[in-house]
Amino acid sequence: MDILAFGVQADEKPLIEEAFRGRYEVRCLDVFLNDDTAPIAAGHEIVSTSVNADLGPSVLRTLAAGGTRMIAQRSTGFNNIDLAVAGELGMTVARVSSYSPYAVAEFAWALAMAVNRRIVRASTRTRDFDFRLDGLMGRDMHGRTAGVLGTGKIGEAFARIAHGFGMRLLGWDVAENLACMQLGMSYVPREQLLVESDLVSLHVPLMPDTRHLIDADALKAMRDDAILVNSSRGGLIDTAALVHELRAGRFAGVGLDVYEAEAGLFFLDKSLEAVEDDTLARLVTFPNVLVTSHQAYYTEDAVGQIVDATAKNVLDYLAGRRSENVLVPRS
Repeated sequence: MDILAFGVQADEKPLIEEAFRGRYEVRCLDVFLNDDTAPIAAGHEIVSTSVNADLGPSVLRTLAAGGTRMIAQRSTGFNNIDLAVAGELGMTVARVSSYSPYAVAEFAWALAMAVNRRIVRASTRTRDFDFRLDGLMGRDMHGRTAGVLGTGKIGEAFARIAHGFGMRLLGWDVAENLACMQLGMSYVPREQLLVESDLVSLHVPLMPDTRHLIDADALKAMRDDAILVNSSRGGLIDTAALVHELRAGRFAGVGLDVYEAEAGLFFLDKSLEAVEDDTLARLVTFPNVLVTSHQAYYTEDAVGQIVDATAKNVLDYLAGRRSENVLVPRS
């Protein structure tokens, strides 16, 4: 039996092939799953997808009509999957419930420090042998306040790094994390966190009640010289509202590894094409904004764990086992 994997990155392919070696054949495609590519899966009982796959009703119905019965998503988030429709079609859906939290937390800090210390601008200058310091002044993180929205495993890892910098910690979540409290974190209402934080980092899942968690009002509540970092899901921020605030000259820095309209853009080479997304085109022009292409998770450790968990999900499905990774069980 062949397993078809969509949206496989070049660095990821040998890890996927090795995980299934001696068990099943796996076909790795660099194209992403959507309405146009779904027919390729015909005849494959098991399909593995990446975080930016379109698994809405029409795609799911095309997969089901072609014989697909199991979807193994290679990510923690599953906001791109219509679970209700998958259940109606009798499809099993599994995800990777956890992997190295340090990969994302460390990258979030890389974004924060890059915009704080103007690293990209400094690097561009020195490539042109311009060694001036004008416009490159940052701030010490020590003694300032870090606000962590979402204090699960990744938020906790981010908070531990902030604690190492000697920062005051504020947290917001539906449940308090004892480990974060032991670091000295105080849990406060979201509005208070936004008002008091010098650095705000997002680590919550994207769900209907968290979409645009950082909306126009939230952005206005933040300090003019605050740093905003999002390494979770693009839909957590109202990007149009963010652009509006940036045009007004607000925020010391914004680091975004995700973008709410990234599907069809991120993970692809669009360098020779006209940019049709006016919001993104405007966003990347601001000197205090750094946008990366959803790479926070992309370490050998994290990707290896994701691939191993995906292989286990497939084997569990074939053996009729159910684990904590299953979102829609086998019917």
